[in-house]
Amino acid sequence: MENTPSYLALHREGRLREIARLVERRMESCDLCPRRCRVNRLAGETGACRSGPRPLVSSAQPHFGEEPPVSGTRGSGTVFFANCNLACIFCQNYELSHLGHGREVGYEELARAMLGLQDRGCHNINLVSPTHVLHSIVQALLIAVPLGLRLPLVYNSGGYDAADALKLLEGVFDIYMPDVKYGDADTGRRLSGVADYPQRAREAVGEMHRQVGDLRLDERGVAVRGLLVRHLVLPERLAGTRQVMRFLAGLSPDTCVNVMGQYYPAYRAREHPAMGRRPTPAEVDEAADLAREAGLRRVLR
Repeated sequence: MENTPSYLALHREGRLREIARLVERRMESCDLCPRRCRVNRLAGETGACRSGPRPLVSSAQPHFGEEPPVSGTRGSGTVFFANCNLACIFCQNYELSHLGHGREVGYEELARAMLGLQDRGCHNINLVSPTHVLHSIVQALLIAVPLGLRLPLVYNSGGYDAADALKLLEGVFDIYMPDVKYGDADTGRRLSGVADYPQRAREAVGEMHRQVGDLRLDERGVAVRGLLVRHLVLPERLAGTRQVMRFLAGLSPDTCVNVMGQYYPAYRAREHPAMGRRPTPAEVDEAADLAREAGLRRVLR
């Protein structure tokens, strides 16, 4: 299967630069995520994501702990951005997402980091928490592509994305790897600080699937294009797994979903009475069974 990132055509046709201009314009009254804070981030104002015009990067390195189709044998070239547009009380990367541990970088440095990961043999460039730094990613691509970047781009988000912003970026990302955290709005409000999480995640993931379709692998079993959804099993069925899986099966029975059982009570999780323990093996098994019962044929564990 041919592995040609779609952003190369965008760059060749001049559309990538136009996308950068459109995203920059939206940062003047920022509405790039569902919070729509309307602050002027180009002028240094900050909203819920606490981010100004330049990204904070925590690290850029090969990562072998992602799903097998993403990590492959040579690792996923992972760029971890600090800050986040969610406020999950159980965040396992809270030092980055909540405390903002990272270093501000310019577009050229971000481009060089991507190229360095390519030089190290990684299968893809995996952009973790990209929602609030879309402008920087596109600007970095404008530098990196003429210098030889050719790897697929992975959009690795918490799922609280704006469908209209994703539509603007069509063709930039080859692989979408969002969380779908909750099937219940009240749970999203209590655990992540956003009452409209299920609705916005459904809209966003629907747009992702429209753009790239079901996950496609090359002859080595490495992802080249498509949607891979993550769903973290929470104690006491708080994640609303049944609703989530029914939605994903409605997109396509071949939607690839990873049912993740690695929750542990990190950060402020113990402030919620049900979140102070790991899920039991039976709860994880039940979540995987619900995925299959919904009609999903590609269920990872």
